[in-house]
Amino acid sequence: MATNPLIASTPVNGLAADARSLDALRTQAGTDPQKAIRQAASQFEALFMRQLLKSMRDAIPKSGMWDGPAQSMYTDMFDQQLAQTMSGRAGGLGEVIARQLSRNVQGGLPEGAAGGAAAGVQSGAAAGRTAATGWRSTLAMAAGAGDAVARRAVGTRATEAPSAMPDLKNLSPNQADFVRRMWPQAMLAEQSTGVPAAFVVGQAALESGWGRSEIRNADGSSSHNLFGIKAGRNWRGPVAEAVTTEYVDGKPRKQVERFRAYGSYAEAFQDWAGLMASNPRYRGVLNAGSSVEGFAAGMQRAGYATDPAYGAKLEKTINRALMLKRLVT
Repeated sequence: MATNPLIASTPVNGLAADARSLDALRTQAGTDPQKAIRQAASQFEALFMRQLLKSMRDAIPKSGMWDGPAQSMYTDMFDQQLAQTMSGRAGGLGEVIARQLSRNVQGGLPEGAAGGAAAGVQSGAAAGRTAATGWRSTLAMAAGAGDAVARRAVGTRATEAPSAMPDLKNLSPNQADFVRRMWPQAMLAEQSTGVPAAFVVGQAALESGWGRSEIRNADGSSSHNLFGIKAGRNWRGPVAEAVTTEYVDGKPRKQVERFRAYGSYAEAFQDWAGLMASNPRYRGVLNAGSSVEGFAAGMQRAGYATDPAYGAKLEKTINRALMLKRLVT
């Protein structure tokens, strides 16, 4: 496998709190600007990953049994080192940042830029005050590239004007667990339909509330219907009834609908794949390529759901699934 020049020299195994690496970055900026760009991008990615881990930990309820200053300190140190280890991988955010910096900073880094970027690992506010204006704007553009990273993970070209990153505040361990459990089934669906696994998991997450709002059978057991597929006239299998929201003339209405019931999640994914492959109205979706936006908009145009905002919701959920997949592997 060829080595990517944008990340080939980026250290990823050092200690997160090693101040010597920051000094080395300042020195490197004067002699090898491109290498400094790669190193700064890796450190910026580590900072982002650390904030992501912090947001996820904040969402976990605390029992109070082991909570205390010492526990918080060691947890923070662990997350800091974990973020450093997770950064600098091929196809990650650091690679996108390095490419963006190389494109926008002509002739290398502006004076004082490396020092500002390195200081950003210790204090984002200090970095913003000391870095050059061009450097700050470039970092802002790179920080908005999370969605581009998600699209690249499924083979889509990262654009020069990436869209906003998905909201990370509501990510939770439950969502990460859902991605981990459903990914193998989504991979099988990908093999039969060509739809990327992340798109399949994202739709299952949207339709089932990340598994928390599954359709239930009359006895309270799960119908395993993660995709909200209704039981039409041609359905000969078990049925579960549930109240759902349908939009008529753009207005939401609550009504009871009949849904397909399955014996397992594997059956649900297989049936979804069969529906995509056999129903002519989804043919355009399957041929739309591997764009998150294209798939989401295509599913709305095909009439998968009556919600007028379904495409936007699906796109957002798929991007969350992509971010979580990177954390759980």
